[in-house]
Amino acid sequence: MVVGTIKTLIIGSTGMLGSDLCKVFPDAMKLTHKDLNITDREQVIESIQKIKPELVINAAAYTNVDGCEDSQELAFQVNGYGPGYIAEACSMAGAKLVHFSTDYVFDGSKKEYVESDTTNPINVYGHSKLLGEKKIIENMNDYRIVRISWLFGINGNNFVETMLRLSREMDTVKVVNDQFGKPTYTMDIATKIKEIIELDPGIYHITNDGICSWYEFASSIIDNVIPCTSEEFPRKAKRPEYSVLTNTKTEPMRHWKEALKAYLKERKA
Repeated sequence: MVVGTIKTLIIGSTGMLGSDLCKVFPDAMKLTHKDLNITDREQVIESIQKIKPELVINAAAYTNVDGCEDSQELAFQVNGYGPGYIAEACSMAGAKLVHFSTDYVFDGSKKEYVESDTTNPINVYGHSKLLGEKKIIENMNDYRIVRISWLFGINGNNFVETMLRLSREMDTVKVVNDQFGKPTYTMDIATKIKEIIELDPGIYHITNDGICSWYEFASSIIDNVIPCTSEEFPRKAKRPEYSVLTNTKTEPMRHWKEALKAYLKERKA
């Protein structure tokens, strides 16, 4: 199957990841949250039946981790039930589904997680995304669930932009040094999806290579950063100490430091 000839639908096309997916799949049909409310089962089924795609890429999500603690019902509707409705519609239409999940489906008690490890979320966002995974698996067979982590990309608010802004506003920026993961560039994920759709159905861990703390990540972006503990920087949602995703199924992507350089170059351009 040649990717360019597959009738593709991208849901959530204006988000940080969705925007880069549109660059990689320029001929895809694109739907934003204004075009399609993924929490409305009838609307989802009707839209996908009408479009008749062969491939659906769902990049729609409620990604505000602390916001999910306050808006739990919305989180479960968008991140949990919505993907289930999309999967149901894909099954009816005979379409493949690529859906994005998160490192936060794990509790952080292990140093690294492979695709088959037991999930155990510790915040509402993680629970809502895990429900999405389960609903997809219940409703269809031809899915690729892609777990991703610590995203940065041109078309959205992200950690890199926050650090650059705080660095200008403050003498020193405090960043936690006791949470570890893999920063990942949305353009690299979007490009990798062409490979993923040719592979067997299942769950995939796709991140840039290399492990760091948030402080180490910040140190690669700005000069005036100092480390602190999670206790010193309390947040509404608890974060896993380790949310390192290990990819056992595909070739590794480039190191996050290389990806960061590419991102900084792209944002200047």
